[in-house]
Amino acid sequence: MLLNIVIKLFEVVFPVFFVIGIGYWFGRKNPRFNTNVITDFAGKIGVPCLLFYSLTSTSLDFQTFIKFGSITIIFVCLFSIPGIILLKLINRNPVTELGPLILPNCGNIGLPLAIFAYGSNGFAIGGSIASVIMLLHFTLGIFLASKKLSLEPLLKSVPMYVISISALFLYFKIDAPQFLINTTMLIGYTAIFLVLAALGIALSTLKIKNIYESYLLTMFRLVMGPVIGFFLIYCFKLESYEAGIVLIQCSMPSAVLNFLLAKMYSKKIYADNIASVIVSSTALSFITIPIVVLIALKFFS
Repeated sequence: MLLNIVIKLFEVVFPVFFVIGIGYWFGRKNPRFNTNVITDFAGKIGVPCLLFYSLTSTSLDFQTFIKFGSITIIFVCLFSIPGIILLKLINRNPVTELGPLILPNCGNIGLPLAIFAYGSNGFAIGGSIASVIMLLHFTLGIFLASKKLSLEPLLKSVPMYVISISALFLYFKIDAPQFLINTTMLIGYTAIFLVLAALGIALSTLKIKNIYESYLLTMFRLVMGPVIGFFLIYCFKLESYEAGIVLIQCSMPSAVLNFLLAKMYSKKIYADNIASVIVSSTALSFITIPIVVLIALKFFS
């Protein structure tokens, strides 16, 4: 039994880390490589297609979508209060630098893990969580980075419209045309490779500053995530793959998108601090993710 779980763990974790490693190697070999093409494709085409496919091609219904979207928002709220306190205790900006603590990498890393661990069921629920986190990046994330509340970035966000259309399909129980499912599947799975590789390339160029504070915030992100995940599992009485996906998604490292938004809307010192947390949390997640996935597969299969 244990051997089967270990084999399954390897099957789930290895592909994700291997592709990130390819990106990291490529980034080190080509430090001047411009990833704008990849990020533009992923943000405007690839990820929206992946979200549409994950939400409309499975057995997911509207009530389940709302349920796990609500759980995601609760998770972010639960993380915010202790996150603000910790940032104040170490004299960091409790607004601008809150993003990497409360908005994890549920898309680039969490969604592939959900697919490999739990198949189509995990894909649907993982997509629900990732879609809400994506919307929060373009609302709450931009507000934190700029300290200005504006709906303009959200209105310009392609994923927002795709998620809205997907929600209509779910609400009215409309089956998406097969040609659309096939097309979004092909583009979406291509996007998985590209965003994982782009993450590796980004990690090859980002640097860690204020190492002790960065690792303190990293430990907070990676330890509190599973704690809150178990709390949500208990409160909502989740079982099987639903509990496993929530645990995995809550335990993800900080999303790279936090750094991109900080570069666009914040001072350089804050962007550098956020980059440090992203690098350190992603690096340590190579240790924590196998542990979390192992627990998920063992107790929530």
